[in-house]
Amino acid sequence: MKNLLMAVALVLLPLQLLAQHTISGQVTDAATGEALPGATILLEHPVDATAMEADRYGNYMFEDMPALTYQLTASFLGYETVKKQVVLTKSTVVDFQLKSASLSAGEVVVTATRANKNTGTTYTNVSREEIEARNFGQDLPYLLEQTPSVVVNSDAGAGVGYTGIRIRGSDITRINVTVNGIPVNDAESHGVFFVNMPDFASSVQDMQVQRGVGTSTNGAGAFGASINIQTQQLRREAYAETDHTYGSFDTWKNNVRFGTGLINGKFAFDGRLSRITSDGYIDRASSDLKSFYFSGGYFGEKTTLKFVTFSGQEKTYQAWYGTPEALVYGNAADLQAYIERNYIGGSDSLNLVTAGRRYNYYTYDNETDNYQQDHYQLHFAQELTTALNFSGALHYTYGHGYYEQFRAEDELASYGLPDVVIGSETITTTDLIRRRWLDNDFYGVTYALRYNPSARLDATLGGAWNRYDGRHFGEIIWARYASTSNIRDRYYDNNGNKTDFNIFGKVSYGLTDKLNVFTDLQLRTVGYSFLGYDNDLSNITQEADFTFFNPKAGVTYSLNALNQLYASYAIGNREPVREDFISSTPSSRPSHETLRNVEAGYRGSQSLGSVAGKTLVAQVDLNYFYMNYKNQLVLTGQINDVGAYIRTNIDKSYRQGVELAGALKVGSFTTLSSNIAYSQNKINNFSEFIDNYDSGEQQRNTYHKTDIAFSPDWVTASQLEVEVLKGLRGAFLFKTVSKQYLDNTSNESRIIPGYQVGDLRLRYNVGFGKVLKELELGLQINNLFNERYAANGYTFSYIYGAQQTTENFYYPQATRNFLLSVGLKF
Repeated sequence: MKNLLMAVALVLLPLQLLAQHTISGQVTDAATGEALPGATILLEHPVDATAMEADRYGNYMFEDMPALTYQLTASFLGYETVKKQVVLTKSTVVDFQLKSASLSAGEVVVTATRANKNTGTTYTNVSREEIEARNFGQDLPYLLEQTPSVVVNSDAGAGVGYTGIRIRGSDITRINVTVNGIPVNDAESHGVFFVNMPDFASSVQDMQVQRGVGTSTNGAGAFGASINIQTQQLRREAYAETDHTYGSFDTWKNNVRFGTGLINGKFAFDGRLSRITSDGYIDRASSDLKSFYFSGGYFGEKTTLKFVTFSGQEKTYQAWYGTPEALVYGNAADLQAYIERNYIGGSDSLNLVTAGRRYNYYTYDNETDNYQQDHYQLHFAQELTTALNFSGALHYTYGHGYYEQFRAEDELASYGLPDVVIGSETITTTDLIRRRWLDNDFYGVTYALRYNPSARLDATLGGAWNRYDGRHFGEIIWARYASTSNIRDRYYDNNGNKTDFNIFGKVSYGLTDKLNVFTDLQLRTVGYSFLGYDNDLSNITQEADFTFFNPKAGVTYSLNALNQLYASYAIGNREPVREDFISSTPSSRPSHETLRNVEAGYRGSQSLGSVAGKTLVAQVDLNYFYMNYKNQLVLTGQINDVGAYIRTNIDKSYRQGVELAGALKVGSFTTLSSNIAYSQNKINNFSEFIDNYDSGEQQRNTYHKTDIAFSPDWVTASQLEVEVLKGLRGAFLFKTVSKQYLDNTSNESRIIPGYQVGDLRLRYNVGFGKVLKELELGLQINNLFNERYAANGYTFSYIYGAQQTTENFYYPQATRNFLLSVGLKF
């Protein structure tokens, strides 16, 4: 009998080994339960070993595994490594909860300003894997296009050059952006110009997009969203990589990346050089962009010191004017009517008639924007005790540059110049070329002290002090009639100085194993002063001080390890931007804005069994938001007491909606992901002011319950990604945006029509030997169905000859175009 059993066992053993199973699970932070996307899971058995990175939800899966004994090792920089042994007899789930090591053990990880599973707010993590898949050289906003409630646009039409992003209808001036916890938003305009950071995505480890007020952060107040960017982490092995892209409109991207790996277990250096050029879809809307990134650090057992610097230099032909509606959505008769009512003739008329939807108003050969921005960051982290860590950073940013313009028949008096008298003729106007300069310094310190004694308690005390010094001046570099001017004379010159200080305290505490509460209190002070004369020669000397208290609180309830309910309430305050100040006087200056934000939702994942032997996993994020504004600043067309068009405080306005994001994963073979956002964006009472050239006054029109401009009711994004064959992955991306109003009147004649755009992406990876480790080929076809659409625009109206006229201008986006890439890793 014994021999018979042994014989049966010997017969059945090969069959058991042939049985194919899966090993799957999730890697999370042991203290917060937060997923750790990008964590490395190494699977080993006596014959072979393989490794993979966890996806954006921290999940991993090894498929088609024979029944053997395996050792699994989960690791993530800044966390202690965990090993587990698995005897595989059936499909098995193995989760890892990693404990935080000292911050200095691997990398200065930005955690103080990021949301996590216990903060009760709405956010999306974008992993390095997702960034690399989407990165063909377009500006960073285009890499976020698939996240919920995001709408992107490009002045040049193809995603290279000046690009914009709106999240929940809020533009970039209302979106807080940080890099390694350092503010990137311009202190005065609150904008972020990603054209100054070309190919920056190639040096990014991951990003987090928080929607709504979010958690306390440094820099300008988050009034619609925040984007938290982490640059690349320490890579322990030496490497050299290069990517090259060519595409439509003679678009080129070339870069080289390199790193030493850990030297003597303590030091590491990484770098990147990049160049991107493109003619642009719009006529003459070319871009010539250069950038670099470098980091070097000391990584001790309890101490980390890391220096990061990156710089971007851009020369971009201006395409700010937009394209008349007649060329984008009209016909020949509409175009002729536009030409006639605006008295356009000569070469300008010929440009309109021949250019089509790629029309660019500017024709001067050096109508360009020229700017360079250099960033320097020094990060320090120290483990004080096993439960107490300190991190801090010093930073300095220097920006300088100008945009050059040709101006026809400008009045000499507008530049403070006397009329030119030649014989009996008095000349009051001249053609000229001018440059408007910005030369600024931004520097400061950020800090965070984190106390994390147990999985139940996590507390952070942090903040920042930042100083901005900005110099604004204009020069005439050529004039047909120079009057009394000399070359480089400054016809306006003013300085702006701003000090921004904030301190915040965050506490997350688990009342039970399932129930967690979160409190976040921030005090922010702003001091802003500027002196001198603006470009219309008006004296703009003013000072303003603000003190804001921004409290936030949230609660989370874990149904189980993978499913959670959350809710939060937050208040944010925001000061007016530079333009609001220089276009007003202290008596007419607008008030600061206040936002009260409610977020509530569910997030989780669930195994749904298997399909064709592949594990089927569903992931769902569902949230409701309500954003109630007090004194929101919007353009109304109104002229203030100094004759300038200004933004006006609107007493009551709000945004509310639902965002649903989900994904279905069939093993690693197929992933279908989609997000749908529906929102209502309303102003309770709105007054529009229209210039009446007949009377010299303004006509006021009053509206009730109108839609907020650039706020579509529906925004969706879907992606189907399939592994066509080993190493070859194909993805189809589809984006829809419903109509948007160009102003706040809900006028159907002032809209951006809705659009639907599909993209196709292919990436093929093949491994080689020890020298050339990997070759990657990529192809992205944008706007696959050749949709003729615009994603941004503006409008204005006037009354002349007892008739009201409205002019709409748009920024047309490129029709079908492609990007082809080759990547080499050594």
